[in-house]
Amino acid sequence: MSLAECNYGLALENFIMKMVRNTDNDIAVMADAMKNICELLKISRVDIEHYKNISDAEHQNGDITVAYDNGNADLQRNAAFSALIGDGAIAGYRAYQQKGDEDWDEKYTQRAHAFLNTIHVFCDRARLMKVADHLAFHDKELETYNIAHFVKTVNDAISQNSIGKYNACYFNIKDFSDVNNMLGRTKATDIMKKYVSQLSEILTEGEAVCRMGGDNFTVIFFKENLEKIKNYLASADVEYGDEGRVVSIRSSAGFYIIPDDCPDVAQVMDCINAAKNVARSNMNISCVFYNDEVMQRDVERRKYEQLFKSAIKNEEFQVYYQPKVSLKKYKVSGAEALCRWFHDGELIPPIKFIPVFERNKAICTLDFYMLEHVCRDIRKWIDDGREVVKVSVNLSRCNLGEPELVERIIATVDKYNIPHEYIEIELTETTTDVAYSELKKVVFGLQASGISTAVDDFGIGYSSLNLISDLPWNVLKIDKKFLEVNQPSTSHNYLMLKHIISLAQSFGIECVVEGVETVEHVKVLKENNCYMAQGFYFDKPLPRESFEERLMLNV
Repeated sequence: MSLAECNYGLALENFIMKMVRNTDNDIAVMADAMKNICELLKISRVDIEHYKNISDAEHQNGDITVAYDNGNADLQRNAAFSALIGDGAIAGYRAYQQKGDEDWDEKYTQRAHAFLNTIHVFCDRARLMKVADHLAFHDKELETYNIAHFVKTVNDAISQNSIGKYNACYFNIKDFSDVNNMLGRTKATDIMKKYVSQLSEILTEGEAVCRMGGDNFTVIFFKENLEKIKNYLASADVEYGDEGRVVSIRSSAGFYIIPDDCPDVAQVMDCINAAKNVARSNMNISCVFYNDEVMQRDVERRKYEQLFKSAIKNEEFQVYYQPKVSLKKYKVSGAEALCRWFHDGELIPPIKFIPVFERNKAICTLDFYMLEHVCRDIRKWIDDGREVVKVSVNLSRCNLGEPELVERIIATVDKYNIPHEYIEIELTETTTDVAYSELKKVVFGLQASGISTAVDDFGIGYSSLNLISDLPWNVLKIDKKFLEVNQPSTSHNYLMLKHIISLAQSFGIECVVEGVETVEHVKVLKENNCYMAQGFYFDKPLPRESFEERLMLNV
């Protein structure tokens, strides 16, 4: 049997040229490219076999694709070639002779093996290209898309003039660090993976959830699916563990209704990021849509973040003291330290900057700035022989989890040689078991040092009996909403106020009611044996000098 070298060379060159263009590894294109060379080599059929491991290859337990089939093949006479394709997997290539033809001689057999080897080179190149594409556009840890895919999808839609069909979203999972701390990184990652997977099941072809990094994600989706995605991000249950335990996950999400004339992906990213930041700054809101107001708030947010370091350095933040008044003697018996920011002669309201600093954790620095300045003032009052009352300083939940938080608080107080009974730390309620555990550690640690603690805004958020039965609080600060009573003896708020005060006092906890603004409020408190009030009926927050004058009226 002879082989026309010229014809074989031309056929092989033609095969190679067609396979170079076959970047998608299309089987039909491959079969067409193989046609001439298979005729020359008397090959009737070519199988491509994929095995996950050597054991599967030995038992021929794999996936087989027929790349070329041009008639009846003699399955007993074949040439075979196999090669590793990475991760221990094996690719096998098998060429079969045509039935009825005489056996291949050595040259035909060598050519057949060389031909199969060439097929492998191109198939493996296509596989590597797909792997590279997967790595470029997928998040390996969660097995979902990444931000590169989001950018590509948006850019493709803009170039195809179809971007107006889409909305976009940027979301952050709320308090996921608590899940991480409570369950460990491995379980927390599994929960996040399942959470994203459940969201992906809502989506259809052409839509995608993409990981930005950490617990931050973007979603590009068709406008008609807006409500489904909003509802899922507002609250979703995820099962974990063998016992079928469930963790409820909520996200802060920023949405952008993409217009038909959206110029580029940068505008989409800017808008969803701005809306997400506003959503994160408000604990009571799960989603925010981008609009002119959001744009203005985002401009303000960036401005405050940029000004923070210089504001701390220049001591632009000032301590204002709001008196706490005893309803028995109507004298100031304490005060709460409140932060006021004066920049370029203007007052920036706390409602604008506090949420921004809570989001980027700058609030932790501000908390200790306030504690330090309160200690400075108390030290001066003591040195001047003035009357001194206990001052409460707020501590954000963002501080919880700092390993040496209690030691740092005590060190700051002791730096100014302040008797511990003059300092009170106000802490807010927590929403997770982990944060509650950290809160418990702080309360007990401060109590052991003689620094009193107060739970702030009790009754406005996630309250439980454990909060006051398990922790040795000194003070319970009751939210002003319980003072909103029309018919005191029968109203829901009145009854709640009455029982909260009674319960707290049975645990030996003093009650302070915030937002006292009328004589009727004072009457309600006295009726329920609560004799500590804070509110505009007595005083607004006062600058240090005015508070010092107010204290002098106690004499």
